[in-house]
Amino acid sequence: MPNPLARHYTRFRVADRLLLTGHSHQAWPDVAEQGQLEAFADAAEAVDAKWARAFAKADAVRDGFRLLLDEPGADLALDTNTHALVTRFLSALDLRRRPRLVTTDGEFHTVRRQLARLAEAGIEVERVPAEPVGTLAERLAAAIDVRTSAVLVSAVLFETSRIVPGLGGLAAECAQAEVELLVDAYHALGVVPFSVPGQGLAGAWVTGGGYKYLQLGEGNCFLRLPGHAAALRPVLTGWFAEFEDLSGESTPDRIGYAPGGDRFAGATYDPTSHYRAARVFRFFTEQGLSAAALRELSQRQTTLLANEFDALGAPDEVVTRDRDTPRSEFGGFLALRSSRAAALCAALAQRGVSTDSRGDFLRFGPAPYLADEQLAAAIGALGAVLS
Repeated sequence: MPNPLARHYTRFRVADRLLLTGHSHQAWPDVAEQGQLEAFADAAEAVDAKWARAFAKADAVRDGFRLLLDEPGADLALDTNTHALVTRFLSALDLRRRPRLVTTDGEFHTVRRQLARLAEAGIEVERVPAEPVGTLAERLAAAIDVRTSAVLVSAVLFETSRIVPGLGGLAAECAQAEVELLVDAYHALGVVPFSVPGQGLAGAWVTGGGYKYLQLGEGNCFLRLPGHAAALRPVLTGWFAEFEDLSGESTPDRIGYAPGGDRFAGATYDPTSHYRAARVFRFFTEQGLSAAALRELSQRQTTLLANEFDALGAPDEVVTRDRDTPRSEFGGFLALRSSRAAALCAALAQRGVSTDSRGDFLRFGPAPYLADEQLAAAIGALGAVLS
């Protein structure tokens, strides 16, 4: 005590608090403040001319995501949240001709809610059960028919932390049927190495962001475009989607699009988030926090949490975990199943332990700056609550 990395997070006081919501919101390193102050300084000095500097920060953020995607030349659209990007993706589909979407019952609320509303409006939505996870990709592929426009699935499930295998095979099946595949990699980046070429996802769309494991804070999300996206015309775009050609003649009967990721761009945004993210990405590089290093650390921490929980000897009917699946098949948090998950979360908060719950799952999310003793203390507090 403390973890040596904790000295870089003094503003969030990570050495003094049991912050186990690392799967939802990690602390920002102190250098993040430098990024925010730089954004203010550039605005004050350059005023409206600040945008050239802001776009340079946006490019640095793209490069950070490209490194995590193992795809240096990836075309990336950026926005403040994945909902804005997912709805633009959906608006590019020909839902009149193929009015059917396939997804799972284990998707995060961004997709769950939006697709449920589209179903109310007449779009057919099939939800494939997420369990058993081992066959999920195959069952999604089997659900595709000639009326299907797209398949939407997570790389890591947000409730259970299970990694979804076989996405490359699913991508191949989608390509064969001329169906779009959108993979939500939010719960992978920063804890599970995610290689677009390595997984055979060159033809897929990938979305994610840095609010969780990457410590980028709010406002830093991306949509990775496959090569054939250049032929699509999303309905929901902003004026930044033609920013490079504003001096050209306007043609209201035929909207034009910028090249690359900007084809799916929005409109005016607060660039402060990109200044912060660019500085945090550089910090990760300086500290050697590569995708491989972060995975090794995450696996060690979640395994420690699992072992500490097992040592409690808690009755399975009160709270339990998946002991049949190897820890290598999980992402960045420990999910404990309990019908009293919300009550346990609240009781832990009263003891100074920050966790969260989703349905019947109590989630413990470690972070790179936490010490082993802090993880053990958090589980110890759970034991005290249970007793």
